[in-house]
Amino acid sequence: MKITSIETVRCAWYPRPVWVQVRTDDGLVGLGETTGGPGAVEEVVHRELADMLIGATPFDVEGLHAAMVRRMRLWRSRDAALRAVSALDVALWDIVGQAKSEPIWRMLGGKARDSIRVYNTCASAAYAVRRGEGAGGLSRPGGGLTSPSPQPSPARRGGETGQSKTKSVKSGESMVSPDDLQWFLTDAGGLAKSLLDDGFTAMKIWPFDQFAPDTGGHHISSADIEMGLAPFRSIRDAVGNRMEVAAELHAVWSLPAVLRIVDALNEFDLMWVEDPVGAHDVEALAQVARISRSPVAGSEALATRESYVDLFDRGRVGVCMLDVCWVGGLTEAKAIAAMAQAAKVPVTPHDCTGPVNLMAGLHLSIHAPNVLVQETVRAFNREVYPHVVDRLPRIEGGVAHAPADPGLGMALRKEFLRDPVTRIRTSGR
Repeated sequence: MKITSIETVRCAWYPRPVWVQVRTDDGLVGLGETTGGPGAVEEVVHRELADMLIGATPFDVEGLHAAMVRRMRLWRSRDAALRAVSALDVALWDIVGQAKSEPIWRMLGGKARDSIRVYNTCASAAYAVRRGEGAGGLSRPGGGLTSPSPQPSPARRGGETGQSKTKSVKSGESMVSPDDLQWFLTDAGGLAKSLLDDGFTAMKIWPFDQFAPDTGGHHISSADIEMGLAPFRSIRDAVGNRMEVAAELHAVWSLPAVLRIVDALNEFDLMWVEDPVGAHDVEALAQVARISRSPVAGSEALATRESYVDLFDRGRVGVCMLDVCWVGGLTEAKAIAAMAQAAKVPVTPHDCTGPVNLMAGLHLSIHAPNVLVQETVRAFNREVYPHVVDRLPRIEGGVAHAPADPGLGMALRKEFLRDPVTRIRTSGR
């Protein structure tokens, strides 16, 4: 079996991702994905990497991954080149699984479990398409998500409850769909109850981000700290400890400010505190870890296994977060998970980006023994992803089940590929 062509796919109403389709002379199509700078990624795929893959056998996936890394001189960067490698690597694993009629998790070495617990990142559907090239103000098919323009900063006080009318993906009937981002700012306790009703037992919120622009993240007042704590308090008042909560801090604060925030969060016994400072600043991470009662998580902002060495050795990170479609693909993610296991650190795959990333992360979660929980976004799964791919992971009762279909277990929808605002570029025949 030989690779005959490589396609990149981009869509105006969903501008952040770029998908790759790797085609073989046996008629198999491997699917990959990455997000951020899709134009730059596309250029790397076609101008730098396509020629070395076309004519090669996809079964040499780890050797091809190493060759791509060498060609692009990638060791610690998460630039467009590394994202291109990530997408292509996932597509190669997809082909290998399809050729063997086995899911990717079996190709990685088999399963450690039949299902994995999931948590909900409390974003809105519009958050999925908030940035990117070529948005053009277009709507996605089926209504509901009508503005792929940049997501505004959440209001600092009060506002509407976090619900809006949209169209059901399955039936076309009107339904109430949660805007979990606004909901956690206005009624986090109500949101926690809604998530429990959906089977989730863990959630992630970021109420402190709204205050960072006031001082560039260099200082946070006592009043703003109290306001940032309010959603956590609301969740505990509403549902007690039935819901685990993670605090996302997005590395937007100076070290003195974030130490005050983390100290204040100690009251709530959180699942983790994520990216309190930049993940490359391992000494600052260690300072945060020393005062935090909750584990420090980091970071999908890192790429390649070399970037995680210091995080485990000196950063005192308690949860290893990685993004399969940014870190270097499944080949790199599998290696990082093994490094984390040796360091006695659990892993959680990131997804607040795209459906292929979610599915690839799930394959890793089923395979790697030290995966703790898989990230998911219910708004994306309900309102965005079903318009792009033909299948999604089976998530029921707060757990995602092992994919059973060969390879990745999903493909781009024919309707999505035929959409007038979807553009396909091809290298090869």
